[in-house]
Amino acid sequence: MIIRPLACLAVLVLSLALCANTRAADTKKPNVLFIAVVNLRDWDGYLGAKERTQDGKAKKQSKIDTDGGVSGIKFAPLDCEGDALPDYHITNYGIEQHGEKYDRPFFLAVGLHKPHMPWNVPKKYYDMFPADKIVLPPYLENDLGDFPPAGVKMANPEGDHAAILKSGRWKEAIHGYLAAIAYTDMNIGRLLDVLEKSAYKDNTIICFRSDHGWHLGEKHHWRKFALWEEATRSPLIWVVPGMTKPITGSERTVDFMTIYPTLCDLAGIAVPKHVEGKSIRPLLNDPKAEWSAPGVTTHRFKSHTVRTEDWRLIRSANGDEEFYDEKANPNEWKKLATDPKYAEQKAKLAKMLPDHDHADIGGADGKGAENSGDGKKAEKKRLKKEAKYM
Repeated sequence: MIIRPLACLAVLVLSLALCANTRAADTKKPNVLFIAVVNLRDWDGYLGAKERTQDGKAKKQSKIDTDGGVSGIKFAPLDCEGDALPDYHITNYGIEQHGEKYDRPFFLAVGLHKPHMPWNVPKKYYDMFPADKIVLPPYLENDLGDFPPAGVKMANPEGDHAAILKSGRWKEAIHGYLAAIAYTDMNIGRLLDVLEKSAYKDNTIICFRSDHGWHLGEKHHWRKFALWEEATRSPLIWVVPGMTKPITGSERTVDFMTIYPTLCDLAGIAVPKHVEGKSIRPLLNDPKAEWSAPGVTTHRFKSHTVRTEDWRLIRSANGDEEFYDEKANPNEWKKLATDPKYAEQKAKLAKMLPDHDHADIGGADGKGAENSGDGKKAEKKRLKKEAKYM
């Protein structure tokens, strides 16, 4: 059974059919295949500045759509094959590792960049989605009318969304997003197919995660950089031989702080003292098991959201709050933060907010690692390299 994802940055505990019915020997520690969709070079950058094809030569990617998108939302079909993009060769690296012999358990991390922008992928992946079938996401024109100031600032309605509306290309942008996801699905499928045929299939834990969700115009907002459902909802998929069952999901809310302790738990490794998360092993055993922890997401210094199965509380650094009933109002259109009827429930979630804060990595308040210091330089370098191939 697959259940609609629910939570903050790690909503779905989904078991695939791969390896599900095979129990690993209790005396043998498992291998780990960790697949991450990220835009940090720590994970997807082993190719470094080369970004070459197998013959060592850079392969030029020709755009069919020459304008490349709208404002900062970049998308275009490419006149090339899938192996012209770096993600294809990152996947090849992961595939090659399954042909090696190991005398101890391995941890293999494979980081893919797409569907991070630009959504420039071969045209065949655009063709999988007929343009006349593209639909807009749920959207309320006056959604921001009763927002607190911090919420309006977070939405930034005069930014990407205003540009998209002016261009008349909203559906085209969504088309690009879908195509980029399809391209990544292809690469992940290639990797899992090889694992299934390898000597390691019966004793390899798979953990797949994407780093965040994405707004496509909901709440007049695009990209991540927000604390609402669309930005904080993201896949978290586990396959644990002998434990998880095919095509199952959980309604429980978790976050990515659970990954580290869960991997330690499954591998029989002691959890370091500095780790704050909680192992979700009970949910892997039984998706309906009792679970009291919420999903917590932070965006910028001292701005957090707490998500339970039924409710979401957002508290910004300036004290502004938003409160939503997720069962009755999944699009988060009805604001309840100032309604006294919900004061008691809101207070319960407030107790789940982080009790300590750290300044953003790499910079002052409000500046994340990608926007300051070495992080800013690395991001500019990455964008410059990608521009060479467009």
